Order: sequence, then structure tokens, then C-alpha cells
Amino acid sequence: MSGAVVRALSGLAVAGAVHAGVNALLLRRPPAAPPEVRLPVTVVVPVRDEEAQVGGCLAAVLASRGVPDLRVVVVDDGSTDGTADVVRGIADPRVRLVPAGAVPEGWLGKPHACWVGAQTAPRDGGYLVFVDADVRLAPDAVAAAVALLDAHGLDLVSPWPRPVTGSPAERLVQPLSPWLWLTTLPLRVAERSPRPSLTAANGQFLALPVRGYLRARGHAAVREEVVEDVALARAVKRSGGRAVPVAGAALAQCRMYDGWAAMREGYGKSLWASVGGSPAASLAAAAVLTAVGVVPPLAALRGSRAGLAGWAAGVAGRAVSAAVTGGRVWPDALAHPASLLALDVLLVRSVAGHRRGTLTWRGRAVG
Repeated sequence: MSGAVVRALSGLAVAGAVHAGVNALLLRRPPAAPPEVRLPVTVVVPVRDEEAQVGGCLAAVLASRGVPDLRVVVVDDGSTDGTADVVRGIADPRVRLVPAGAVPEGWLGKPHACWVGAQTAPRDGGYLVFVDADVRLAPDAVAAAVALLDAHGLDLVSPWPRPVTGSPAERLVQPLSPWLWLTTLPLRVAERSPRPSLTAANGQFLALPVRGYLRARGHAAVREEVVEDVALARAVKRSGGRAVPVAGAALAQCRMYDGWAAMREGYGKSLWASVGGSPAASLAAAAVLTAVGVVPPLAALRGSRAGLAGWAAGVAGRAVSAAVTGGRVWPDALAHPASLLALDVLLVRSVAGHRRGTLTWRGRAVG
């Protein structure tokens, strides 16, 4: 690899780290003491075979403070385990169990379950909050998310949960998602821009005004989308709304996958569409990210000062991202090049499965 190429890639790594630092300063943060929510809040929890998770999720939601009119709708998307029994065993009148029913043609399961749950919310005002079963909310999380919507005139906020990781594979891969948007998405520009492509979202925890959700046609607008969270944020922007990720480490935490095998299956279903919306775009984006994040460190090992600067920049950007999103900073940031290579392995497998038509999730075909 020529010195000019190494210097160019290292320059991009430095620019990315600087941009991540700027975004870390600009990131919308929840208030420490959010005001009481005066309108009804409907929390929708879509579940499919979540017997081990749904009880803990609901306990956290029901402990929410500052939400006097809280309604919790658990949408059972064809579970075959004891998920429904766990929900029925919760003696709280605020909890309602709703069967999703058969998934209509042209829909995927999760968007349909979210849509079914959203139909239970009052139409004359209030808020919708979508929470995955593996998320644990802090007591002020719902009120704080609503406060961010109101304070900044937003139509969708995505408070990014603190990633909980237990295995080396999880520590390598899980922090890359927030690192990616902190490094590449100009937050203030994205917040004001009508361009749908300028946004990021995490379906683990989303909050929207009901009226904004309906104006964007909600999950009906993204019924066939594998990455339905980002697609929903883009639908909100297409309808004239404003959608943006916000700091969520103090509001929620989530252990998304347990080990490499679970990550391989989980990422397999959607990674092919995660960047750019197509396998070709995702592969191209991954190639650029890998070149910027891996080539300079390899050059540094051969004595390149420019490569060392690029490696240091990559580590710095990853450290900033981890600090902002509540992840482990050290020594994990030092392994950033290995993280990108691990992600490449998952992406290639996902693209191959998509092209073969063999991708499944919870017993259903996807992609």
C-alpha cells in the first residue's frame, strides 16, 4: 500500500474522529428531572417468543415515573413459548395483551405487531413509545423521551440504549452501530434537513407523538422493511417531521445478543440492508469503513507514522462513541480494527443468505 493511500485513509480516520467529537457535544441529552407528561402515553412492546425477557421489560416500564396516564400494550406476534402466560400473570390494569394475528401479505412480523399495538393509542393526542422486550428502561426514561420531543419540536426520538455486552464477540461488534452514526451523521444538519437519508434510529426504544406517527402512516409505511426502525424515521421525515437519535445511556440498557452465535443469526437477518438499503450499498460502505479503519493500523505495524496517526484517530473516535453511549471504553477501543473485520464477516454472511433466500428469524423467512 502506497504512502499516499495510507495518508489519505488516515486523514479520513482523523476527520471521522473529529466529527464524532463534535457530535458528542451536539447530541441531544435528556433532562435530569423531566416534567410530568400531561397526555396519555401508550408503550407498545412487540414480542415473539420472549418468555425470558418480557417480565423484566414490563416491570421496568411499569415503574415509569411522571407518566400518570400510562398504557402498556404487549403485542404477541405468534409466540410458541410461555410469553403470553408471563404477561397474563402481571396483575396491573395498565397492561393489555393483544394478539397480532396472522401477518398480512406484504408485511413483515415486527412492523405488523408494532402497527397493531399503535392502533390502540388515543387518536386525539398523546405519545407512542416502542420498546423491545430485551430493553430495560430507567424510571424516568419515558418522561425524558417525551420531554425531548416537546423541548426541541421533534417528531421522533431514538434514545440509544446503553449496550450491555457479556462476551468478547459482543464487545467487538455491538458498539459499532452508535459509532457509525456518531462518526458519519451530521446531527444538527440531520435534525433540520428534510432529506430522509439523513437520520439514524434504533427500534429498541423509539418515541413519537401519535399525530406525527399517523401523519407518516406509521409502520404501515414500512411494512416490508427489514430495518423498520430506520425506515420509520425516514417516513417521519418524508411526512415533514424531524427525527433524530438522542443520548439514551441514562434512560435504557439492552443486551441485544448473547454471544457470537446469537449475533450471527440476529445480524444475518438485517445487516445486508443496514447501510444504504441494499446489499451492494452495504458492501461498498463496509469496504470504505474497513479501509479507513484497518489499513492505517496495518501500515503502523510496518513503521508508518501516518498509519499510526490513523490508528490513533480510529481508537479515539471509538472511545468517544463508547463514552457517549455508555459502552466500555478501554481496552475495547484499541480493538477497533478487529471490530470492523468481525462486522465484515457478519455482513458477508448476511448478504450471502439474502441472495440465497435462506434468511430466517424466529422461524420466519426474512429479506
